[in-house]
This record gives sequence, C-alpha cells and structure tokens, in this order.
Amino acid sequence: MEIIDELSSDYDRADAFVHLLISKSTGGHAEDSEFFSLRGYFISNPQWSSLVPVWLQRIRSLSQFWEYIKGKFSTYAERRKFLWNEFNPLLARLETGAISPAEGDIEEGLKAFTSDEISRAWNRAIRRISDDPEGAITSARNLLETVLKHILDDRKIIYDSDSIELSDLYKKVQAELNLAPEQHQEAIFKQILGGCSGVINGLGSLRNKLGDAHGRGMGRIRPLPRHARLAVHLAGSMALFLTDTYSGKTA
Repeated sequence: MEIIDELSSDYDRADAFVHLLISKSTGGHAEDSEFFSLRGYFISNPQWSSLVPVWLQRIRSLSQFWEYIKGKFSTYAERRKFLWNEFNPLLARLETGAISPAEGDIEEGLKAFTSDEISRAWNRAIRRISDDPEGAITSARNLLETVLKHILDDRKIIYDSDSIELSDLYKKVQAELNLAPEQHQEAIFKQILGGCSGVINGLGSLRNKLGDAHGRGMGRIRPLPRHARLAVHLAGSMALFLTDTYSGKTA
C-alpha cells in the first residue's frame, strides 16, 4: 500500500511530506518511493498544486532535493525552518481553509472575476514569495497588468499591448471606472485614489528595480521575502479593488 493510501487526510499527507523532506535534509532516512508518491499527489492536484513550494516543480527526486537544500543552507535548523515556512501555505489551507485572512479574501475575490489567467497570476506571485522574492515582485506587477488588460479588453478600449507602461494602462482604466482623483469632489476620495495611483506606479518601478525581469550588474540590491510579500499583497489588494469595481459597474 502506498503512503498516500495509508494516510487518512490531505493534511496528514502534507505533514508527512514535510517530515520526509526534513528527515532527508538533516541526515535521516527517507524513501524515494514515498517522495515520488507524495510529490506526485500534490503537484498533480489542481486544488493544491498552486500552494506547494515553487522549487518542488523542478525537483523530481530526493537526490535532486538533497543537492538543492545542502547548497541553500548549511545547518539543520535553517533547513527545518525553511521547509516549515515553505509548506505553511499548504498546511494552513488544509487545516483552516485559508492561507491568511488577506490572501484568502484576495484569492476568492479574484476567482469570482471568472478569469483563470488572473487567478494563475495571483497564485504564481504568492508561491514565489519565500523562495524567489525577485520573481514574486515581477509576478505582482504582472498580476496588475493582467487585470488592467482584461478590463480594457472587455470594454474594447484600444491600447498598445507591446510597449504601454503599467501606469498608462491604469490611467485608461481609471478614466473608464471613474477612479481618477480629479473625477471626485470629496478630499478623502481624492487622497485614497491618489494613493492607489501611487501603488501602481510604485509597483511598476519596484519591478524594474528589484524584480527579475531585467539583467542586473554587480552590487545590486536583492529584495527579501518581506519586501516581496508587501509587493504581492499590495498588488493583490489593488487587483481585487479593480475587479470588484469593474464587476459593480457591469452588474
């Protein structure tokens, strides 16, 4: 009987998977057959595949995992902490039904917009935060670009899909959805909507400065996971605000 069949719940399977990887990374015993079975189960399950660590997509054996983890961290404590953090989104979802209140709300809201591409963009950004902060920042910017283009396409508004900047896309959507500060009289709305423009411009600049979309020279600044989490959550909140506003206009 495979380990998948021996365990009674997906939470137990995920927990067993983490312990198997921890054992391998700290000098303990781990079975290749169990790794193949558990990895295949979560990678092939569309309900959970977006929540597994992004590096697991390219690691297909315990020997590959060992090369990855020993090069990444030198101590057992660092390896344990890393693996628990990496699997926390999956374990939290299986245990409580949500990654975090903010991430759960954003994910459900974006799903309601009925665009698979937008949901995929959000999931790509979330799962890169810990292991690939630069990629997460780029994905955050791409999430917003995807949302803005979907709205413009649906409204049949023309834009240059090859060269237009994120800020220019947002200006077109602003005008269409009545989100430009100058379209409102109340000072508080002007302030909030001006802040939204600042978030869009800031995320575009952050991607250019710290993302992985461009080559970098020596001495570059590297973002940490907390920087990536901020960028992804800002992008997710803006994406949800835009999709909610658009859905309200078309209801």
